[in-house]
Amino acid sequence: MCVRRRVRAAVPVAAAFLICVLCPAVRVAAQEEYSQVMEFSGRDLWRNGVFAYSGFLYAPGGFDRDGFMLKLLMNGGLYRYWPSSMPGQKVVGAEWQTQVLPGFRIKRGEAEMKLFFGPEWQTHWLRPDDIDNRLRGRNFGLRFAGELWWEPTPDTLIAGDLSLSTLVTSYSARIAYGWRVAGELLNDESFYVGPELQYFGADGYAQTRVGLHVTSLRTEDIEWSLAVGYARDTDGHSSTYVRLGLAQRL
Repeated sequence: MCVRRRVRAAVPVAAAFLICVLCPAVRVAAQEEYSQVMEFSGRDLWRNGVFAYSGFLYAPGGFDRDGFMLKLLMNGGLYRYWPSSMPGQKVVGAEWQTQVLPGFRIKRGEAEMKLFFGPEWQTHWLRPDDIDNRLRGRNFGLRFAGELWWEPTPDTLIAGDLSLSTLVTSYSARIAYGWRVAGELLNDESFYVGPELQYFGADGYAQTRVGLHVTSLRTEDIEWSLAVGYARDTDGHSSTYVRLGLAQRL
């Protein structure tokens, strides 16, 4: 029964991590002209799944002031798993998720925090059908997400993310440390490089990732983030993971 629960939880947790942890991995410089809308997108890949996301962040008071924010997230992906209730069979799934998350931004000194809470909708298509998968078909839930961006010194960064959902009680967390790299390497723009640790799980399943990230890498008006590392889950699967994200103020 425990193995079956892990299979049910693996995919929604990975997708939830992708949306709520990877989306805030990019940050636009404060000296940019006043803007109220940011567009972001990204990709995430490991041996048993590939996901893509896109969305918008709206801040009526601007991105450099405390106040209300609204995040719209859309995510799709393909994945595979081997359920214990169907010995010897591989299930291939496709999913679509939408989240509408009102929130609030708070900045104190060099620390910036964002808190979001709102509804999410998920649809999963499975082939062959797995009747024991609790997420088959359409599902509705609520999600809380928190983000932290802290520059304790002019040359260091601590970034963190946390997400909790009512769907299969999924959760995710990420912590990253970065050192500022001088801008002479690319367009006179500085960026951060350092280690990251990620953990997400639900209903008997968990995955741990350890890797290296590059954050706040800018090319003209687009900001990029990149991460690569090693992932292993509680079902015994492991592989390299690759993550890419970008953001642009409109």
